This record gives sequence, structure tokens and C-alpha cells, in this order.
Amino acid sequence: MVTLRSLGGAGTVTGSKHLLELDGHRILIDCGLFQGLKNLRELNWAPLPVPPRDIDAVVLTHAHLDHCGYLPRLVRDGFRGKVYATEATRDVAELILKDSGFLQEKDADFLNRYQLSKHKPALPLYSVRDAQRAIEHFSTADFDQVVRLPNGATLRFRHAGHILGAAHAEIHWGGRRLVFSGDIGRYGDALLPDPVAGGDPDYIVVESTYGNRAHSDEDPTEALGAIAERTIRRGGTLIIPAFAVGRAQQLLYCFWTLKRAGRLSSIPIYLDSPMAIDTTDLMSRHARDHRLDRATCRDAFGIARYTNDVEASKAITASPFPKIVISASGMATGGRVLHHLKAFGPDPKNTILLSGFQAAGTRGRSLQQGAKELKIHGMWVPINAEVAQLDMLSAHADSNELMRWLSGFERAPRQVFIVHGEPEASEALRVRIERELGWPGVVPRQDQEFRL
Repeated sequence: MVTLRSLGGAGTVTGSKHLLELDGHRILIDCGLFQGLKNLRELNWAPLPVPPRDIDAVVLTHAHLDHCGYLPRLVRDGFRGKVYATEATRDVAELILKDSGFLQEKDADFLNRYQLSKHKPALPLYSVRDAQRAIEHFSTADFDQVVRLPNGATLRFRHAGHILGAAHAEIHWGGRRLVFSGDIGRYGDALLPDPVAGGDPDYIVVESTYGNRAHSDEDPTEALGAIAERTIRRGGTLIIPAFAVGRAQQLLYCFWTLKRAGRLSSIPIYLDSPMAIDTTDLMSRHARDHRLDRATCRDAFGIARYTNDVEASKAITASPFPKIVISASGMATGGRVLHHLKAFGPDPKNTILLSGFQAAGTRGRSLQQGAKELKIHGMWVPINAEVAQLDMLSAHADSNELMRWLSGFERAPRQVFIVHGEPEASEALRVRIERELGWPGVVPRQDQEFRL
């Protein structure tokens, strides 16, 4: 009997980990970090309910931190199997995991230097070396290629859109057919392929980040241009916290489109995120996984001034002239964007643009909810800048697009499991699935086990 248990990504949009078990064998689909609220982040330090050495394989849908960021810890704690992913996901994961390990080490060093931790000494969750060891476990597969896993299961990846290399995972095991959506991208995206629903699964595990919301149908490039232009007219700077993988490249493409139309022609654009710079280079290397040809990649991603070193980043914050700054992280949980928020947040002529989902407990969610000050690097920083949000820039499907994806399967599944969403969003999607499709749906609780 195959069983399914969510060890993360149940009742929250972070920490995705879904465990399949059959006759003592185990497959983990995604292996993400919990982010946002402190009680969720603390779960990263708790032992998994299943010893990592007892997991046969990990299937990775894509390389965002909330889906892959726990892998170094899993390997450090005893996992010895393979991590199956698309080639682009493997390359993006290498950037993200090494960066995460570096930040873990840096944070621990900061806490120890200023004696700010109750732990003596404070330790990183994992190191850069742990991240590199995790990358050595990867085994890549092409889209639509059937791969046999070591315990007799078969795996096939289908395009999910969302970010470079992202996939839905179709797994056949123990006479059961399952599809794990991972994160579902947008239809008609300028950069990435449409999500693909295929086959006739017995069970579907679907994300619900925007399960209770629909994105505006306003043109994102036009909306972005309007916000940038009114900020520049005030003599201000536009700060955009952006995910280094996916969102940064989408923003550059939009600004390239605006500049080609003669708008924002004299305004400098900075991409101040080493990881975003490296990811942008990967777009050219993985041309089969997106819609842009090499010439467009070169031109669109060439409009920004790339700042790799810290001194160049400091020069941006010191400059009083109007400009556009794209910098990680996307929910303002860390990274260089925090220095820009400290420098530009207090001045009302500037704008902070939120360009995607903001999880509970993050600075981005606080800004979204109208916070007038943020705690950054131990200081409370006043926020007088305009705060704008463009949900249509999100890389996540909205509720209508989630229903469109689900409607693409050949027959009704026995059950749909709604995961990777805040409770209201997941429940709203469950109700809609049952009402419009007539399919039975359930919102799993953390560690709840289902017999399939």
C-alpha cells in the first residue's frame, strides 16, 4: 500500500516535502526550507520524522529555496540516494544552495561576533561545503523522459513554467499514478513555456499559493512602466525586491520592452544580486527551457548594470540620482536589498515595488500590510516611501490558472491533495475543485498520512 505524508508545505507556502512510502521504501518529493514565521523557521532545526538515510530518492520539481533548500541538511544527516531533477534545475540549485550555505555561515558568524544568540556557539543549519555535497547527489533527466528510480518507481517530468527548469513530477509506483504539481507557472508568460497537464493520474498533489485570488489582467509591462515613471518624476529611486531566479529576469525583460518603446531611456537600471546575475547567464545556457532566442537574451538582459561586488552595491545606495534597483531577496528576508530598503525606505519620493507573493512573517508581508517601519539589521527603519504591488508579475498561477491546469487531465482522479498554500487559499481551492470539477479534495495537515 502506497502512503503519502506531507512533512512540509501543508498549511503553509514553504518547506515543501512530500513523502511516498511503499514496503519500507521511500521517495521524497521536494526538500524545501521553511521560511517566514519564527515557529516555521524553527522546524528547519527539528529532525525529520523519517531518518534521511532511509529515504531512497528525492525528486525535485524546481530550485526555489522553499522546495530545495533543505537538501544540504538532508545529505549532512545521512541521505545517500540520488536527487532527480531537470538539468536546468540542477544548475539553478547549485547557485541557490551554495548561496544559502554562505548566508547560513555568515549569519552564524554575525551572531557569534556580537553574542546575539543563546546558543554557544551559534551554528549554521548547513555550510557551503554541505551544499556542494548535496549537488554531487544530483541525477538529471530531460522533460518527458521516463526514468526508473532505484525502488522500482518511474518518474517523468513535464514543463511547469514558473522558473527555469521547473517541472511537474509524474510518478508511477505500486500500481498508483501520482502527479505532483510543484509550483505552477503562468499561461502566456513571455519567457517560460505554459504548464503542461498530462496523463490520467489516480492522485494529484497541487499547490495553492494563489488558490483564493485572481491576478489582474492589466499588462504587467505597462503597469511597471507607470510606477517607474511616476517615481522618476518625483526624483526618486525605484527599489524592487525580487527573487534572483525567475523574477529578476522577468523584470529585465519588461524594462527592455519599455526601453525599446522609448520609455525610461535615460534611467539606469541596476541588477544588484550576484545570484540573479549568474541565473541570467543560465538562461542563455538553457535555451531549450524558455521562449527567448539567444539574441533576445543578450539584448534584454544586457540593459542592466550588473553589480557583483559589495563596493559597487554601496555606490548604488550612496547615489542621490533617480534609478531602478532590482535586488534579492524577493520577500526582503535577507540579501543586499535590505541595505537599499534602509537607504531609500525613509524618503517619500522613492518607491518600493513588491513583485510577487509575500509569505507571512516576512518583511515583504509587513510592507504589503502597510507597515510604517521595518526592523533591519537590528534597527527600526521608518518606511515613508510609496509601497506598490504588482501581483500579475507573480510566477505563480492564480486560482483560475490552477483550475485550467487541473482541467487538462484526461479523467477525474480519485483524490486531489491541496498543499503549498496558506489555509484560506488551500481551502478556497478545495471548494472550487469540488464545485466545478466534482473531484474529491482534501487539505492535508502537517504529517497527516493517507493510504492511496
